Amino acid sequence: MSEEPLVEQEPLFYEQGASWYWLLAGPISGITMLVIQLKGGGGIQLFVPTVFLVLVTGFLWLQVHAARIHTTVVLTAESLRQGTEVIPVRTIVTVYPEAEHTAKSGELLEKWQTSRALGELSGIPRGRKGVGIGLTGARTAQAWARKHRQLREALTRVVEERGAP
Repeated sequence: MSEEPLVEQEPLFYEQGASWYWLLAGPISGITMLVIQLKGGGGIQLFVPTVFLVLVTGFLWLQVHAARIHTTVVLTAESLRQGTEVIPVRTIVTVYPEAEHTAKSGELLEKWQTSRALGELSGIPRGRKGVGIGLTGARTAQAWARKHRQLREALTRVVEERGAP
């Protein structure tokens, strides 16, 4: 029994959850504490800057790592990954147009705006906007991305190329 190796597909849309550059805030905070000590005239005591360096870097590492897992979006010709949830593109029947009103407006919302957000999070992550999609079985859901218009365009192209189910 021979198994074919998994071929990684070229992403049609990719959005990274967070950048590792945030970890630079740890060393910056440590250096800032050193400068404050020097300007204060009390001499250099490495304990406080080291604590700031370790705590800030550690906390940010945890946040960035979690964001890279739970808020990354990858669309290929075969699948849409939102965080850790992966759905086959063949289950996407339609991509709804952008909504006229936001949830905060108090106006009547589109049906898809009240549907569940894809991914394992309880809603759309902060800083992202929803993209309404119709799924097989008359279900609706919200895909999401920071660059939501680009995701909508890519999803629309994939659904149109595949044709009606």
